[in-house]
Amino acid sequence: MVAVQLNNLSKKYDKGKIVAVDSISFSVDKGELFGLIGPDGAGKTSIFRMLTTLLLPDGGSAVVDGYDAVKDYKAIRGRVGYMPGKFSLYQDLTVEENLNFFATVFGTTIRENYELVKDIYVQIEPFKTRRAGKLSGGMKQKLALCCALIHKPSVLFLDEPTTGVDAVSRKEFWEMLKRLKQQGITILVSTPYMDEATICDRIALIQSGKILSIDTPDAIVRSYEGSLFAIKSEGMYKLLNDLRSYENTLSCFAFGEYHHIAFRDKMKNYSEELLKYLENKGHKEVEMMPVIPTIEDCFIKLLKN
Repeated sequence: MVAVQLNNLSKKYDKGKIVAVDSISFSVDKGELFGLIGPDGAGKTSIFRMLTTLLLPDGGSAVVDGYDAVKDYKAIRGRVGYMPGKFSLYQDLTVEENLNFFATVFGTTIRENYELVKDIYVQIEPFKTRRAGKLSGGMKQKLALCCALIHKPSVLFLDEPTTGVDAVSRKEFWEMLKRLKQQGITILVSTPYMDEATICDRIALIQSGKILSIDTPDAIVRSYEGSLFAIKSEGMYKLLNDLRSYENTLSCFAFGEYHHIAFRDKMKNYSEELLKYLENKGHKEVEMMPVIPTIEDCFIKLLKN
């Protein structure tokens, strides 16, 4: 059963000069953990704001939990949870006061839905009398998620929830999402972090308001055509420039301690020719090896197509 359906959804800004969302269509099944993956400015936030009835679309339509995103906005607001990218709770209220406030707005209580937020709330309960503005980034994140869940939404929208938090908090947050998914909640999460894509059931890769690919993370990686190589040398900055200047390079970008390079002709092995080219450019101690593509590699490859 479908929980969210987008049909040619569009959004423009600056009197139509800027196309933020360009006729996007996709669906999300009930109980699915769906990731919208792309860099800043790709259109992720605009999509979420339209689906949560905070923005009116300029074209197309969307249905959330069976309700039209424009005509039935009141019904949708009572059925979804939304955690915006920027911390937007009341900074001067305490943890407990914020949670009580949001529960009251939706006509419920913390006690009524405590089991839903228990695993998360117990981590911030020791700080329940602390003002929200004084919490750490990870604690703010947990409080915001509790407030988004306190009315037991059927669909949860999380807009870049792990941006700006430490690696441990990021990992904890995704563990929490896995547990929420087990309770039957449909979760849509947006993130610029490609490594988080692998945790989702399905993902949509998005850039400049357009969907590049929609599938399971494994299927997207398997669809990568051609060979990919990791390469490094003593002078990594010069290496990157020289690799990009090489006539047979399709794409090359920094990836940890290596550069990842893909070639224009996916059927041809340029390894020997490339090593000779780099030797002539003065590079020493060059290491080169084939690697398995990641979601990030697939994203960059799709941009080049």
